Amino acid sequence: MNRNRILLVDDDPDLLKLLSIRLTSAGYHVELASSAEQALANIALARPRVVITDLRMPGMDGMALFQHLHVKDPSLPVILLTAHGTIPDAVQATQSGVFAYLTKPYDAKALLQLIERAVALPLPDESTQEDEDESWRREIVTASPVMESLLAEAQLVAGSDSNVLIQGESGTGKELLARAIHNAGSRVDKPFVAINCAAIPEQLLESELFGHAKGAFTGAVSARDGLLKSANGGTVFLDEIGDMPLALQAKLLRVLQEREIRPIGSSQMIPVDLRIISATHRDLEQAVANGEFREDLIYRLNVVGLSLPSLRQRKEDIPLLARHFLEQQSGKKRAEAFTPEAMELLITNDWPGNVRQLVNVVEQCCVLCTTSLISPALVARALHNKTPGSDLTYANAKQQFEREYLIRLLKITDGRVTDAARLAGRNRTEFYRLLSKHVLSPSMFKTNDARD
Repeated sequence: MNRNRILLVDDDPDLLKLLSIRLTSAGYHVELASSAEQALANIALARPRVVITDLRMPGMDGMALFQHLHVKDPSLPVILLTAHGTIPDAVQATQSGVFAYLTKPYDAKALLQLIERAVALPLPDESTQEDEDESWRREIVTASPVMESLLAEAQLVAGSDSNVLIQGESGTGKELLARAIHNAGSRVDKPFVAINCAAIPEQLLESELFGHAKGAFTGAVSARDGLLKSANGGTVFLDEIGDMPLALQAKLLRVLQEREIRPIGSSQMIPVDLRIISATHRDLEQAVANGEFREDLIYRLNVVGLSLPSLRQRKEDIPLLARHFLEQQSGKKRAEAFTPEAMELLITNDWPGNVRQLVNVVEQCCVLCTTSLISPALVARALHNKTPGSDLTYANAKQQFEREYLIRLLKITDGRVTDAARLAGRNRTEFYRLLSKHVLSPSMFKTNDARD
């Protein structure tokens, strides 16, 4: 569970947007719901760390939502936002177990303090054993029902010694899933050895897998154990198995059948106890038809088959993954979060490179970002967004003009918002809203020690 996940519930879209911007800027992962019913559907997918809800809403109100949540999860902190006229109701709610209430118009600093207190509470006591049970999958970040279903299957598979074939597009995280299966099984204390069959030249791959005897070939000045022997008792992950040469496929088949290996240049057979997890992005059935892969080897490898979804099939995970990778960029980043518009670009992208591409995009944004928020422009650049005519739309032209206009006003006024707002014919509140929309800070333009 993401400790920074906050669920906002309110039927006022403007308030939702304002709260979302402020909390996102503070480093929280924000989910939005326009009704209590929608909030319950959201929570069914993933438990938030804190729920912030309006008290008065059409249909199920905030108090009814709290009562529903409190029955199922008494430890989930719920903060109520209430108007002055409903303070007695809010007080009664706190006596019923609501974490806190805040009156509208709320004080942003007070809200952040309440959230910090709520997040600091210990996580639900699911017992140490349950935490240990979940440790096998901790490297896999997801809230996707498709992924959760796959992980449930993976955990079942881990309880056996059956060989597993993982199929999925490049960059979807096949090695992470293989490691998770190994960690959930009885071989967890034994070696996990990964080898990419497509990354090693054919003439070296056999030696890497099976080892060789001294003098087996030119340069073999000493005997060497192969990866299959070094993984004895554990798991071997053969990535891109579809690219393994046919000659080696026959030798691997023998290993799976006889449970023993013979190093190059040796007459000695060495028994091994291995679990094989293999992975490929290729269509192995088509490879068999093309004479590029042995059909009998597929049957040995694909005792259990798992299909890893592409990132575009689990788009609900994109915000989680983006924030997760952002947190990992310690030492490289100034940015603390993505703007809502930047996150929208991430979510709507097709991601042909899947999770691996998302990691690259987040890292590039971090390196180039000079503010606390990653802008849509940085994301578009990292995505190499060059769709013909995309910058010529009326909406894009209007947004670009608006940003350049605000920059010009702030330069003219040395960052004095009062003067800039007066020149624009707007009040300060509206002008600040425009600055927030375009991720502009008045302090960037105070060149002459100007004060607002």
